[in-house]
Amino acid sequence: MAFDVDSFARTAAPVRTDDLDDLAAQFARRPLSEGGLRCLRYMHDVESYTVCYLRDLLLTPSHRDPRITTFLTVWNYEEHSHGVALASVLAAHGEPHGDERNAAVRERQGRLEGVKAMLTAAAAALVGEDFVAVHMSVGAVNEWTTRSGYARLIEREQHPALTALLTRIMAQESRHIAFYASEARTRLAASRRARLVTRWALRRRWSPVGSGVMPAEETAFVLGHLLAGESGRREAERIDAQIDRLPGQAGLGLLTGTARRYAAAS
Repeated sequence: MAFDVDSFARTAAPVRTDDLDDLAAQFARRPLSEGGLRCLRYMHDVESYTVCYLRDLLLTPSHRDPRITTFLTVWNYEEHSHGVALASVLAAHGEPHGDERNAAVRERQGRLEGVKAMLTAAAAALVGEDFVAVHMSVGAVNEWTTRSGYARLIEREQHPALTALLTRIMAQESRHIAFYASEARTRLAASRRARLVTRWALRRRWSPVGSGVMPAEETAFVLGHLLAGESGRREAERIDAQIDRLPGQAGLGLLTGTARRYAAAS
């Protein structure tokens, strides 16, 4: 069944925090571990950077499809709210958050940020309409890994307040996954060229969410922290099994390879 974009748009909403028990008091009584807080900083910064990813994607052939632009508009709205929700956790720990952090992250990108946007647009134009299949496939992989990251942080921290908040974020990420994966499967199934280009892009160009924006040492820490141990290995294998079900993408081993590299470095 095709994803119902109109229903998705009608039911979009920011992640609520006002009906949860006093988050500041709960985190004051029991702060996150240093490792957990470091992961939260990364997650906040990446979620809050989504509008900049959207800017780049609207320069590609994806902008010509009204269903996709409707989805991306709502996706950006909900992802922004994830950053706002995570900012409440940082605030409870006395950490910089919100606009203060977001401005610093964007400033850190420097002048190369505009160059990267132009290169993305140029590469997408060369690929043409099959770029949309690449976009949808990468989106599915990124959302699978993002939701998994939240689940792993819940597992590692075992913090009731954090669990309540991240469970709500994960529910919205699941809806995003449903769109990306549905579109990816349809477009990949329809075009051999799309399957080949997407496989090349995932194998050669895919990198963990946030790695192009955040300092390399922060990406290494977060992935090593969340993918460590037997449970991290099993989670990586689970995501790879989901990628394998995308037409023409079986056997890439993206996440198991990433888990080995970053867990060994942690």
